[in-house]
Amino acid sequence: MRVGILGTRGIPARYGGFETLAEELSARLAARGHDVIVYTRSRYAEPGLSVHRGAKIRVLPTVPTKYLDTVVHGVLSGVDAAFDRFDAVLVCNAINAASSFLPRLGGRTRVVLNVDGLERNRRKWSAIGRLAYRFSERLSTMVPDAIVSDAAVIQRYYRERYGVDSIFIPYGGDLPEPAGRAALDRLGLEKERYVLYVSRLEPENNALEVVRAYRDVPGSTPLVVVGDAPYAAGYIAQVRAAADPRVVFPGAVYGEGYRELLANAAAYVQATEVGGTHPALVEALGYGRIVAYNATPENEEVAGGAGLPFEARSPGTLAKVLREVLDDPPAHSVWKERARRRVQERYRWEDVTDRYEAVLEGRNGIP
Repeated sequence: MRVGILGTRGIPARYGGFETLAEELSARLAARGHDVIVYTRSRYAEPGLSVHRGAKIRVLPTVPTKYLDTVVHGVLSGVDAAFDRFDAVLVCNAINAASSFLPRLGGRTRVVLNVDGLERNRRKWSAIGRLAYRFSERLSTMVPDAIVSDAAVIQRYYRERYGVDSIFIPYGGDLPEPAGRAALDRLGLEKERYVLYVSRLEPENNALEVVRAYRDVPGSTPLVVVGDAPYAAGYIAQVRAAADPRVVFPGAVYGEGYRELLANAAAYVQATEVGGTHPALVEALGYGRIVAYNATPENEEVAGGAGLPFEARSPGTLAKVLREVLDDPPAHSVWKERARRRVQERYRWEDVTDRYEAVLEGRNGIP
């Protein structure tokens, strides 16, 4: 097939979950012989790079503001895709539902939309932003040929609220082992002697609650807070101000450096409260980390029985979990094997690619 992937910031992955999906899926589809193009926003593109892991990169501009960034790039990508006559396109983010018909204008292109989680619940959106996402949810059930949800919780939501069946396809978590430890050396970290938090630094991801909880964790073990956000300078300043001297802020880290940090942490903290399946959570499980997770239905679906739950709105519950883990790591080593086993059973990238390949081709009983 000739396949387009639209609606993300593009590849190489340098932002969040959709970008991880775009990179890992496009590479595997390309390895299977498909001709894959990933639309990439100019501000995230690597200069001079036209192919990444076998997938082609097409760079288009956008309007880099919180409310227009994704929507404008989605429209421009959709118009461009109409002239390219793809066999199938994967559109990411429910907010792009309104423009997901555009690739069809050039022919019989099959359009698949990944709706992600319930974006309208993110605290960063105004009332108008939340209304736009609610309207887009409805359009998601009407415009594309098929809907993909990355969590069973989201699949149930669309079935119960709109009477529409989406196709459940999660993320993979079986990443390759890192080759070195340059990221650890740069930050002065020792293997299995730091706690890791990874997420965009936005309110619903609860970085502030995590650094506040860490004040009540005794000892000298560093907490490494990996992440950034383009439109959250005020919130990020709050997080930094609340942190004690043990907290390290390296900013956003991707690629090999990210894998090094994830694979060598003593414990990993997933504090998100909005979204479907979060790639970093699945990847931390895949590396056999001891995982502490905010007990939302989506996180419970991924890590239940393979990690240690806490309540982000009650920071004392996270502090208690981390105290116990850091006081006696050997007593908690059983969680490492449970984590690895869960990923091997449910979250392998080759299985994810099989499912996307089927839905993009419209086979295996998928309409």
